[in-house]
Amino acid sequence: MIRPALALLLSAAPLAAHSPDDQTPHDQTGRIAVMSAFEPEWISLQADLEGAETQTINGTEFITGTLSGQEVVLFLSGVSMVNAAMTTQMALERFDIEAIVFSGIAGGVDPSLNIGDVVVAAEWGQWLETVMARQVGEAFELPGFLDSPFANEGMIFTRETTVASDRGAPERRFWFPADPALLEVAGRVAEETDLAACNADNACLTEPPQIRVGGNGVSGSSFMDNAQLRDWLAGTFEAQVVDMESAAVAQVAWANQVPFIAFRSLSDLAGGGEGENEMGVFMSLASENSATLVKAFLAEMP
Repeated sequence: MIRPALALLLSAAPLAAHSPDDQTPHDQTGRIAVMSAFEPEWISLQADLEGAETQTINGTEFITGTLSGQEVVLFLSGVSMVNAAMTTQMALERFDIEAIVFSGIAGGVDPSLNIGDVVVAAEWGQWLETVMARQVGEAFELPGFLDSPFANEGMIFTRETTVASDRGAPERRFWFPADPALLEVAGRVAEETDLAACNADNACLTEPPQIRVGGNGVSGSSFMDNAQLRDWLAGTFEAQVVDMESAAVAQVAWANQVPFIAFRSLSDLAGGGEGENEMGVFMSLASENSATLVKAFLAEMP
């Protein structure tokens, strides 16, 4: 039953139809979306942007211009999976996006990698798409109507997610791929690009930074600083890096059939280092290395 006051309000103020075109005209220029999670990661990218123009859409700044010879739109995804998915879809709806390039930092999971290295993973999965299972005796058990393709870590059972798109019927999947052609370009650029080994405060890496193209990355809305979970991610998913956005962007790109690639520079070891997490010391260096590689990558793109 509708209360009289509410009925009067509804009759007096009919709802207006809304669409994206009500707020901002669609940008017709074909662009590459260059995303970062938060501000320190995109300062270097902005510094080299030519013809910069800024517009704000639903509280997010989108900066268009030319970077490394490519028409681009720069924006922050925001930290976390939901923010990343939301801003990616918003960019796709407001701009003519030909490819999505993510530049940012991450935690190193593969023990063979060191802080400052850059990983360009071939596919991304959401490790925190999970069931928190019931404990039965000494073990943990899923409900009979659920399953998991991966080994659990205690009560944590990672599951695939169902994604709808114009590809056909909704599809269950865990891994979302980077674009093979973009990975090929990244591989060529990696052989020719030198990365910094020291930050502005002269804090230097113990090993010269390397670039690794291929392999797996995982994402989840949890900052990773735990050695046990780090080992589980490395063993279960054969992951090299963990972050809080890339898999969400990869899923949105896959659903919209837009080429995607992510460059992630290691700011810390996700709990695998000695002492306190290293991100506060090496975030600026990692951010700069990722941006350096992305700018070289853009210059090499057709």
